[in-house]
Order: sequence, then C-alpha cells, then structure tokens
Amino acid sequence: MQRTENEFAEFWIEEGILYFIYKHGSIILLDAAKKIVAERLKLQNGVSYPVFCDLRGIRDSEKAARDYLAREGSELVKAVGALVESPVTKVMLNFYMKIDRPRTPTQMFTTKEDALLYLQAYIDRDIVQAP
Repeated sequence: MQRTENEFAEFWIEEGILYFIYKHGSIILLDAAKKIVAERLKLQNGVSYPVFCDLRGIRDSEKAARDYLAREGSELVKAVGALVESPVTKVMLNFYMKIDRPRTPTQMFTTKEDALLYLQAYIDRDIVQAP
C-alpha cells in the first residue's frame, strides 16, 4: 500500500480508492492547500482515483484555499466522498459545493461506509491492487 503524510493530512491508496484524512485541528490556508495537492498528486503518480476525504479533522479554512482545492485540487480526482461530523463542517461543505463548485462529483456523508459505497461506482477495476 502506498502511503504518505504531511502536517495537515495523511494519504494512501487502497483497493482503487485514495484515502485522504485531515489531521485533527488542521487549519487550511492557501499554502497548505498547495502543499496538500502537490503531495497527493505525487502519490497518485498520474493515475486518477475516487477520493474518500475525511474532513472531520479540519478546524478552519480560508476562501483562497477552498477555491484552490475546488479547481486545481480536482486534478486526477474522479469523485469525492466527503466524511463530515459536526454541523459546522456540514455547513462549510454545503457552502463550498454551492459556491466554489468543485469540478468533480462530490457528495457529503456522515458515515465512512456510505462514502465508500458511493465511491465504488468510480473505481477503475484495472488499477485496483491486490491486497
């Protein structure tokens, strides 16, 4: 399993899905968003994946960072299943999806299982690695 991390998140690819878990207390400013996207693209090595994105660790983010993630951050992303927990995060993600309009299909979920089920339709079976 390919795995990497930085001070904001950890990323790995497993069974055709890229797992993207924000670390607890993360504050996402533009520089952080650029670093996160660069790290993710390096891990993906030119291959597009559906992304399970656990947003529960984010404490705050700035508009410039959200704009960057909605545009440049969509590169090599087939779809996003976003896991949220708090009402504040739900409001932020709804706002993001309506205002920033991510380029890829994005859905919000309150359980990991539901998010992964949603992403199953986007898995490229040719690139799924054996366990």
